[in-house]
Amino acid sequence: MTRKIKSLQRKYKNAKVRIIVYAIAVLVLVLIAIFAERLCPFDPYEQDLSMAYKAPDALHIMGTDAYGRDLFSRVLVGAKLSILTTLLLVITISVFGTFVGVICGYMGGLIDGIVMRISDFFLAFPGLVFALAIAALLGGGVANAVIALAVISWPKYSRVARSQTLSVKNSTFIQAAILAGDKPGQIMIRHILPNIFGPVLVTAMLDIGTMMMELAGLSFLGLGAQPPLAEWGSMISNGRSMLQTYPWVVLSPGFAIFVSVVIFNLFGDSVRDYFASKHHLS
Repeated sequence: MTRKIKSLQRKYKNAKVRIIVYAIAVLVLVLIAIFAERLCPFDPYEQDLSMAYKAPDALHIMGTDAYGRDLFSRVLVGAKLSILTTLLLVITISVFGTFVGVICGYMGGLIDGIVMRISDFFLAFPGLVFALAIAALLGGGVANAVIALAVISWPKYSRVARSQTLSVKNSTFIQAAILAGDKPGQIMIRHILPNIFGPVLVTAMLDIGTMMMELAGLSFLGLGAQPPLAEWGSMISNGRSMLQTYPWVVLSPGFAIFVSVVIFNLFGDSVRDYFASKHHLS
């Protein structure tokens, strides 16, 4: 038993260290996105056809595109749109879905039945296909792409929050809160939400990479960011025909997506391992 406890404690400490390391990496990405314009060595929208398709060198470390625009500068500016928009999307759907799930799980009855059937309807379709249909109906643009992904993504959080709420709503501390005269709203905010925060946070952290890929996918298909706006998925789409002749036009934004998704996924895995090991120790 002692050996098992020591193993769990070691895993817990390792998870804490990994969270710190990957949190620093995430913070660096966010800061790059926030201060992207100041970090750009060139104007990301300035065209110079004489510099079109220039290979990477000391001056343009990622080369230039069809209009002679510096790709490194465009990738940096694209980070602001791709990363910050993804984070805003995940925060929105996680908060909305969690509150819906908590209300349904605690109140039950007709509200629970109606909302869960609505969520079943959204979950019955492949997510990206449904998002494509909604984005096409709304028209192109980043805002419409975000709305499309939000519409199809909130049910997963409502399901997680509802299941967690059902598991704690009959606990003794909830019964004590009821006897103390707390109203349903107070119980949900003060007692239920703090106790289901862990699983919801893990779901959100692991969802960031997925949302980033789906947002880039909508832009790649012409239903997200529109040219000349610098966005990683749109940049890949615009340069895909030049992959064999001028590969850096596609590989530069593709590498940015790869690095960002890997960092956010590793951070999400670390958060999940942290809460799992903490649960086993408690």
